[in-house]
Amino acid sequence: MVHRVAVIGAGPSGLASMKACLDEGMLPTCFESSDDMGGLWRFKEVSEPNRASIYRSLTINISKEMMCYSDFPIPADYPNYMHHSKILTYFRMYAEHFKLLQHIRFKTSVKNIKQRPDFSHSGEWEVVTESIDGQQESHVFDAVICCSGHYTYPHLPLKDFTGIETFEGKYFHSWDYKGPEDMSGKRVVVIGIGNSGSDIAVESSRVAEQVYMSTRRGTWIIRQVSDNGLPVDMQYNTRFVHILFQLLPIKVINWIGENKVNAMYDHSMYGLKPKHRLFSQIPVINDDLPFKILSGSVILKPNVKEIRGSTVVFDDGSTVEKVDTIVFSTGYNYDFPYMPSSAVYKSGHRVGLYKHVFPPKMEHPTLAVVGFIHALGAIMPQAEIQSRWVARVFKGHNKLPSNRAMMKAVDKDTKNIEKNYIVSKLTPLQVDFVSYMDDIAGEIGARPSLLWLFFTDYPLFQRVLWGPVTAYQYRLMGPGKWEGARRAIFTQFDRMFQPLKTRKVEEASVFGRLTKLSLIVMAGGAAVYYVHARNPTTIPALLSKLRPNRLNVLQ
Repeated sequence: MVHRVAVIGAGPSGLASMKACLDEGMLPTCFESSDDMGGLWRFKEVSEPNRASIYRSLTINISKEMMCYSDFPIPADYPNYMHHSKILTYFRMYAEHFKLLQHIRFKTSVKNIKQRPDFSHSGEWEVVTESIDGQQESHVFDAVICCSGHYTYPHLPLKDFTGIETFEGKYFHSWDYKGPEDMSGKRVVVIGIGNSGSDIAVESSRVAEQVYMSTRRGTWIIRQVSDNGLPVDMQYNTRFVHILFQLLPIKVINWIGENKVNAMYDHSMYGLKPKHRLFSQIPVINDDLPFKILSGSVILKPNVKEIRGSTVVFDDGSTVEKVDTIVFSTGYNYDFPYMPSSAVYKSGHRVGLYKHVFPPKMEHPTLAVVGFIHALGAIMPQAEIQSRWVARVFKGHNKLPSNRAMMKAVDKDTKNIEKNYIVSKLTPLQVDFVSYMDDIAGEIGARPSLLWLFFTDYPLFQRVLWGPVTAYQYRLMGPGKWEGARRAIFTQFDRMFQPLKTRKVEEASVFGRLTKLSLIVMAGGAAVYYVHARNPTTIPALLSKLRPNRLNVLQ
């Protein structure tokens, strides 16, 4: 029976995993190498080795209702798109509310984990940790959850850039970027057009002499601010839209989506249009980049061919001279250096995990990976639903298939990913947010039933079908049911609007709208009377033209 669980990392996945263990009556111990929780969202002025790193101005591109944990809504007065400092504050509130801090050992890193000699009988693990002063310690746990994230090891492919050793300026990976101060008055080339590269290009263009952005494939760009000013994910990440994805051919879905984003700005005209379709890869979410391109502050260029001193040569033969700074926004490598090789199952480009959580070759299901997932959605609800499933498997409430069945499922999953998405060594996996959340929720009996809600709670059914797929939906039923989930769903738009109510605006009353309608009708009637009085034959002649020809109808 699993009781003691080691959790590696106190980021959003680690916090969710600790709480899930506590909810199932287990005792978690979380090892965090830094002096604070938050993982990626813990800002430091100087990047620390083997840790995720963010820049000073970073604001999340997922709205607060779509990123919060399922039983702990983000405060209503918090902005919809939060600065990293607000996100870290939310994590601290979550940890304090659920009494997680007492289970975290800060300034303690995990060096390795290995199966105990009697693993075939006990399923136990030996976890070796090291304190900040170099003191190593060995612990025994019944199970281990790895939550170390995948933005830790920057990928800097210098060998792919001929002549980089001749570059006379400064170059670095976006992992090291903190702000644009050092780029003032300089000529900058940003290589890579992901979310980080786009943010850095936009921010540095405000102080640089000129910013150039090099992209091999191009990208689709969507706005954070959608129709009627709503957050884009609350507008379109709904169950109804998800059902359309299941019913319509993907070519039709891509055509509709691409027409929608091109209506905002023509991707071909802006030089952004990629080689892939809209839903084959997660798009860039950035409201500012198109304007920066339109204003000339950012100039798009193709892939870099070579570097000659301070000159950058591109594939199309064009050059940019006197370059001062090159920023490599070239992604991250994925690694679990503390994990035994026997636990790793390779499938295609990725580490093969059953439903992206469990290593499929283990004799006992006492090792899990939480948060190693990639979708057009926040990591918090995905990691939370994973950790709830993991805790129930550890506790024995849920059973996994045989190793052979799991490996077969992993390989099938890999083929489906490679068929439906653009994947590579750096981006080895992608899932559909709603499908994946529903799949894992189904494992623990927490997937919301539309049919049941239709007959038992129609007002809630409407909000679950038409509204955004927020994490509260996975607390409506089943293990871990939260009594506040229904109310959280009914009030999610109230919390979205709350931070916008900083200035009172008088809205037209019903009487005012009726008055305006009456005036329009009166004005129309006066116009008709004026035309009829001046030329009595005009209106009858017009009506006769509009009236169907009776003879033609009878024929």
